[in-house]
Amino acid sequence: MSGTVIIGGGQAALSAAAELRKRKYDQPIIILAGEAAAPYQRPPLSKAYLAGELPVDRLWLKPAEWYDKAQIDLRTGVRVTAIDRSACDVITDTGDRIAYDRLILATGGEARRLPIPGADLDGVHVLRTLSETEDLAASFQDARSIAIIGAGYIGLEVAASARKRGLDVTVLEAAERPMARTASALLGGWFGAIHRGYGVDLRVQAPVKAIAGEGGKVTGVELTDGEIVNADTVLVAAGLTVNDPLARAAGLECENGILVDETARTGDDRIYAIGDVARFHSKRYGRSIRLESVQNAIDQGKAAAQAICGMEVDYDPVPWFWSDQYDMKLQIAGLIEGADQMIRRGDPEEGKFALFHLMGGRLIACEAVNCAPEYMAAQRMIAANATPDPDRLRDPGVAMRDFLS
Repeated sequence: MSGTVIIGGGQAALSAAAELRKRKYDQPIIILAGEAAAPYQRPPLSKAYLAGELPVDRLWLKPAEWYDKAQIDLRTGVRVTAIDRSACDVITDTGDRIAYDRLILATGGEARRLPIPGADLDGVHVLRTLSETEDLAASFQDARSIAIIGAGYIGLEVAASARKRGLDVTVLEAAERPMARTASALLGGWFGAIHRGYGVDLRVQAPVKAIAGEGGKVTGVELTDGEIVNADTVLVAAGLTVNDPLARAAGLECENGILVDETARTGDDRIYAIGDVARFHSKRYGRSIRLESVQNAIDQGKAAAQAICGMEVDYDPVPWFWSDQYDMKLQIAGLIEGADQMIRRGDPEEGKFALFHLMGGRLIACEAVNCAPEYMAAQRMIAANATPDPDRLRDPGVAMRDFLS
């Protein structure tokens, strides 16, 4: 019995394996994890774990004995180098061939590295894996300052964690505002002001030319205008490079991610793709999307497992994301791209507000800062294709539950 082989050892992989067993799937399940660690939570890496507020044993998604009890063969430190679709097996870096009846690709992505001079200097870090986080945390022991290239979620979360540990922090963002790719202008500008208030030197429209160093060790970052920003350590937080070369080499269709249908199946009936690496068509948003979030990893992993078990599946989620920075909790439901109206509820000056984004009168996204009721209501409203009255939406005297009746 060849069963199901899962390539990847993150949240999506574990979700799929657990769901298979929940649905009474009785065939072998093998997880081939490239990292040496068992599946763990990634979100705390740039936040509580890096700040020294969370012990490593709190990162594990399941205790070691769970895998034995669930009869899941977890193999860590295994790199898959090829997929032989005709033979229905995968080939590892040691030359082993592992047969599959169903194959799930949960290969995720890697932190993007910049093709600039000095990128390989000692003291230049990226943050995606546990080992990369531990390397960065170790550098904090002797460093007094850090330069962070990129003001997305990871860059800003690390900035907050570094300030908590007493480092001088400079954030360099090439775009005109923080979180320019994922957040509204108001929200991005507001978070920029929050970081500056905590003493972060956050610079926008500050493209980087090179990383400076001496004797093989990083000493700072050189901007395109020639200025050198001194730093004892540097983090490159420039987004994700999708791990789809394995699928491409196997002849599966890819487009900045592996293309899948509403059941997470690829063009090969025996192969599925889930999580950060999977691109699917969202009927809700009318376009192809790829989601980098815990929610998508968990839910799409479940969807693939259910499809393998013969259940009817139509995966089209309301995306959601979150970020913790200092004492600010940002929760986002939906995708803001395409919105033609924004309704503000609450006052940003008070550190508690929500931004509702509508397209043609239909709610498509909500950005909520320290506003859990607005965020939770928005999730349900987006799922229901609600068209709320803008005046009532901005009125804090109207309870959010009133929009759900």
